[in-house]
Amino acid sequence: MSFLKEIQRRRTFGIISHPDAGKTTLTEKLLLFGGAIQEAGAVKSNKIKKGATSDFMEIERQRGISVATSVLAFEYDGIKINILDTPGHKDFAEDTFRTLTAVDSVIVVIDVAKGVEEQTEKLVEVCRMRNIPMIVFINKMDREGKDAFDLLDEVEQKLGLSVTPLSFPIGMGYDFKGIYNIWEKNINLFSGDSRKNIEETIEISDLESPELTKLVGEKSANTLREEIELVEGIYPPFDKDAYLNGQLQPVFFGSALNNFGVRELLDCFIEIAPKPRPKQSEERLVTPEEDKFSGFVFKIHANMDPNHRDRLAFVKIVSGTFERNKPYLHVRHGKKLKFSSPNAFFAEKKEIVDISYAGDIVGLHDTGNFKIGDTLTEGEVINYKGVPSFSPEHFRYINNADPLKSKQLFKGIDQLMDEGVAQLFTLELNGRKVIGTVGALQYEVIQYRLEHEYGAKCTYENLNVYKACWVDPKDSKSEEYKDFMRVKQRFLAKDKQNQLVFLADSHFSLEMTQQKYPSLKFHFTSEF
Repeated sequence: MSFLKEIQRRRTFGIISHPDAGKTTLTEKLLLFGGAIQEAGAVKSNKIKKGATSDFMEIERQRGISVATSVLAFEYDGIKINILDTPGHKDFAEDTFRTLTAVDSVIVVIDVAKGVEEQTEKLVEVCRMRNIPMIVFINKMDREGKDAFDLLDEVEQKLGLSVTPLSFPIGMGYDFKGIYNIWEKNINLFSGDSRKNIEETIEISDLESPELTKLVGEKSANTLREEIELVEGIYPPFDKDAYLNGQLQPVFFGSALNNFGVRELLDCFIEIAPKPRPKQSEERLVTPEEDKFSGFVFKIHANMDPNHRDRLAFVKIVSGTFERNKPYLHVRHGKKLKFSSPNAFFAEKKEIVDISYAGDIVGLHDTGNFKIGDTLTEGEVINYKGVPSFSPEHFRYINNADPLKSKQLFKGIDQLMDEGVAQLFTLELNGRKVIGTVGALQYEVIQYRLEHEYGAKCTYENLNVYKACWVDPKDSKSEEYKDFMRVKQRFLAKDKQNQLVFLADSHFSLEMTQQKYPSLKFHFTSEF
């Protein structure tokens, strides 16, 4: 099979939603259709039965949430699909933002009862900034929830999207009869029996036919006829180009837990979703069809296997092919590296592959060469941009609770920070270490992982910081800058890249500082 054909059959997408909207469950059902897993570890009321295949860290099992972004791949109808399952919990937003730099399209999952929630709003905003094509999946139709039209309005207003339904529910909750597939013009009846793996669909080309009444009863049939007429009157017809440009979002209804409406979503997805897309680097636009390899690290995961202290750097291939044992240029270090065992992901298994194509994600074993945002190429100097680090919202001193284990503690902190779990600041005044995170739950994860993966114990102490700002002096020799360094000494720290950071203790003091030192610039994000 030719190189171009391989690239054209790749689809890489992320699934985003508010926690508990059913993202992990949907991921599993998609794998089920791809024949990649035999049974799903359904996550019900957080009592984990088998443990969902995409959640592998202990904390995730205890809490029933996804913490790490996992990569899952499967084949369906000759299409190779790569899913990036992202954490929905807001404390892990940073990880999710980074993952969105590596996907070509997105599926947004919304809970029928709760509607659009705040986490969904934030994530969709990031997708809209980058014009990522989105498909909306409204989940849990077998439970009581909001009216379909109200939900569609809410999606349009709160998320700022323009939607067009490609399937429509027949009733909901107790009266949920099934789904009419507008895209394929057929009906799928809901039996409520999730043990039946894949349900049958009945083709109905004409909604006026008496067949419909026979299937769902007169009342439901009439309601459906009216609703579909409304849909056709209010919403624009589906237009593939508008969808690919991020201007139109198709909507599907279903119930992931009962495996219902998932196939419709998948069949439509492989038909309309974008192939690998070009990516802008600082130097030029890089297209997937170029024959020379390039890619960037969007995530680093330490200790995938607790028995071996290994780190895996996840690389999204932007162009060309990645081959095993071939030397590639690490642009930031300016040196060539070879990888003898690149991992590809097939469902929940990792396997070593000889060749991967643009659009794929490969996992590279890393001994500390990589940081998030690093670029690998065949020799050309390219830097992919757009993997920012945000100013944290929580700050705490980290203290060593076991003096005999200080080496392990520092090594652990060092590696977890490279992974982008949180940010480390070292105070200029006394060298104390401060950890800044986007969400408070991260502290538990760090503490837990330090103990279980590095054998180090730590304690935290609160620190009153409002925001961390990266300081950009126009002229580091100026009197103003020297004065700032002297007066604000107590509030200055260095981040891991050795950049100067000002830890402002309140909104007011930040404003005063900006007024007093007009030549200095303060930034809320650091571009790596």
